[in-house]
Amino acid sequence: MSVSDTEATHDAAARTSWRGRFARIRRRWWFRLPAVALLLAGIGVFLIWLLLWRTLPSVDSLRSYEPPLPTNVRGIEGDPIHSYARERRVQLSYAEYPPLLVRAFLAAEDRTFFEHHGVDYPGIAAAILTNLRSDGRPIGASTITQQVAKNLLLTNEVSYVRKAKEALLAYRIENALTKQQILELYLNQIALGRNAFGVEAASHAYFGKELRELTLPQMVYLAILPKGPSNYTPERGYDRAITRRNWVLREMERNNFITPAQRASATAAPLGTIPRQTPRQETAGGYFIEEVRRQLLSQFGENAKDGPYSVYAGGLWVRTSLDPKIQQDAQDALRAGLIRFDSGRGWSGPLNKPRATIDGDNWQQALLNTNIAVDYQDWQAAIVIAKSGGDAQIGFADGRTGTLPRGNAAMPVRGQGGTAYAALEPGDIVAVAPASGGWALRSVPRVSGGMVVEDPRTGRILAMQGGFDSRIQSFNRATQAMRQPGSTIKPIVYAAALEAGMTPASIIVDGPFCVNQGGRLGQKCFRNFGGGGAGPHTMRWGVEQSRNLMTVRAAAQTGMDKVNDLIQRVGISDEKFPPYLSYALGAGETTVMRMVNAYSILANQGRELKPTVIDFVQDRRGKVILPQNWRACDGCNAADWDGKPMPRPQIRSRQVMDAMSAYQMVHIMEGVIQRGTATTLRDLGRPIMGKTGTSTGPTDVWFVGGTPQMIAGLYLGFDTPRNLGGYAQGGTIAAPIYKAFAVKAYKDMDVLPFRAPAGVRMVRIDRASGRPVFGGWPTVDPKAAIIWEAFKPETEARRAAGRLGEARAPVTRDPTRVAPTQQQAQPRDSDFLQREGESTSARPISAASP
Repeated sequence: MSVSDTEATHDAAARTSWRGRFARIRRRWWFRLPAVALLLAGIGVFLIWLLLWRTLPSVDSLRSYEPPLPTNVRGIEGDPIHSYARERRVQLSYAEYPPLLVRAFLAAEDRTFFEHHGVDYPGIAAAILTNLRSDGRPIGASTITQQVAKNLLLTNEVSYVRKAKEALLAYRIENALTKQQILELYLNQIALGRNAFGVEAASHAYFGKELRELTLPQMVYLAILPKGPSNYTPERGYDRAITRRNWVLREMERNNFITPAQRASATAAPLGTIPRQTPRQETAGGYFIEEVRRQLLSQFGENAKDGPYSVYAGGLWVRTSLDPKIQQDAQDALRAGLIRFDSGRGWSGPLNKPRATIDGDNWQQALLNTNIAVDYQDWQAAIVIAKSGGDAQIGFADGRTGTLPRGNAAMPVRGQGGTAYAALEPGDIVAVAPASGGWALRSVPRVSGGMVVEDPRTGRILAMQGGFDSRIQSFNRATQAMRQPGSTIKPIVYAAALEAGMTPASIIVDGPFCVNQGGRLGQKCFRNFGGGGAGPHTMRWGVEQSRNLMTVRAAAQTGMDKVNDLIQRVGISDEKFPPYLSYALGAGETTVMRMVNAYSILANQGRELKPTVIDFVQDRRGKVILPQNWRACDGCNAADWDGKPMPRPQIRSRQVMDAMSAYQMVHIMEGVIQRGTATTLRDLGRPIMGKTGTSTGPTDVWFVGGTPQMIAGLYLGFDTPRNLGGYAQGGTIAAPIYKAFAVKAYKDMDVLPFRAPAGVRMVRIDRASGRPVFGGWPTVDPKAAIIWEAFKPETEARRAAGRLGEARAPVTRDPTRVAPTQQQAQPRDSDFLQREGESTSARPISAASP
């Protein structure tokens, strides 16, 4: 046998020997058991990957996660006035959390948080043993990291699969974020009851304090809430809360988070919580706030799925133009006017009825579910719980009860007869006020209306009231109610006539005026409000006295196409009205907001204005996102003058009507206050222009007007238009409401005149005839025969032979009078205008001027 054959034989024998030994080893238990375990482990890992790992959501989103935050609304001065929120939350950084608070949560939820890598294996083992002994709801030792995974990336499904996903995600999260970042997410996100999410919001909900102001026992109370806020509410689980809090305090001491003395002191302290409070509802400005919300929703959406700047999750900071004082004045004036008009007509009926049947125990929840409240003087909303004998038991939203005696509800029921007390039924929600013997029934007006206040220099809406109370009537009549403006449209009609060549002194006949409307419609004849006609008069007189016949005659002469074109340009209507003369008397429909803006354009010398309720919107980091391409005004808020020119915002508005025509109409409307249909406002003692309006029926009464600083407008009418009564007029109902508003709103405001644009000439004319006057001067008497009138260049009347166009009588000097010296020179027009506060840009002309 060769050497090679010998070696081959040896190798074969060796392989046979090795195989034999391996076969014997495989039959040994100590080999088979680990091998099977290893195989099962491999299969388990594969199944975990197949069924769980590859289906887990990505944790990358947590790096840029931003919790849902409410939108905060501020007023014109920057003061907080409201917030839009479904989850009350205040986002803080980790550094802003008190160290004791962090330790309290660690002791209560995860004392080894800074030691493990997302999963507490001993805790899981203990939980598994507990679950094996029980067939109820599975429990688990979820770490803070696992809770973050469940709250932000998983559902609330109760199962072992979800617990497994929690553990796997926790491992991923620990690899992606630092411990401090995980805690920050947890403390900002966790639900703690009372609609509070995150510990800062919970601090306000339970203690009415900032988080940094809490004591140790108060911090520990917040730390016990994640286990189940409803289990530890001070109202129903006070003893359980004390027991759980003291256990956490002992855990803090055991882990050297606090000293024994701190624990003993905190254990002896009461919970110190405040009663649950209904979220504050702003009623002053409720309609304004809702309009802001509506505009934000249309711009940014409602929830997080609508984008990063959504109203209820985006954490926006909104600066509005709401002036709380002006809003309160407008609200008080309109409400008082509605009550004054409605008084004496009997009880208007209950405010609402809950859907659920009142059984004596559920009345408070039934009242809260309606979201009805009353914020007028000392009035409150109440629900009738029961009636017995001569008294009715009523309840309030805060849980209090009271008594409504029969004698305090004796007013008749409007349109039905009988007493209000007899008509009351359990479940009725009514308005009541404190009175002797308990409470007295009150009647919320059925008539309603709207009011808007605008700054004519900017278009900013300073106040908005869309009815009696936004918690009773959510429909905003200031922006949504389409009403006929009546005579308040006339200044726009006459402004079109001024643009077409008429002057304030143009003579228009106040007499019968009929038009042929075609074969089918026949002839249409117009009439004045009081009937009859007064013959030829000036345009000014026609506006001041609100003469319908003069208005339609001016509109016919101007052309309804031109009139309706101007109506559209100033925003009263988005589309042109039909070219019918009835639209010159207010037959079209518009809103209070649009009418106020149109008058503001007149006061703004014909420059376009867009009414706005939002000045700007910032995201949660302070970047301005609305309006787009916003630019800060550098130097506008400088403490001291730097010697440079005053910064002025760029005017981007266009001219929508002739500036001089706009001023002429403003000047005419000042006469409406002095001697026209709104003389009730004359004693306010400041330059005011405006116009009253009464629609056919009358179904609506109006007033729109104001000063260079504020233009306000309002109407009164039933939501379903019906007759207000033959006595109802804008000058007797609407104008007094404006006056009640103006007395308060203008109390500390400067008295400013309306400024005339360059080129306007102020001429002395005879008020009745419109002819120029050369021998007299205007006086402070509103009914003086001589007044100043505004004319465009080359449109004023020329010199006449006499004072009123007649031959002038020869002048005979009185020998007893001394000729005026240089010091006693005759006054000049310009001197008079300066003394009366007229704008120097309105050029006065003497009798000799061309």
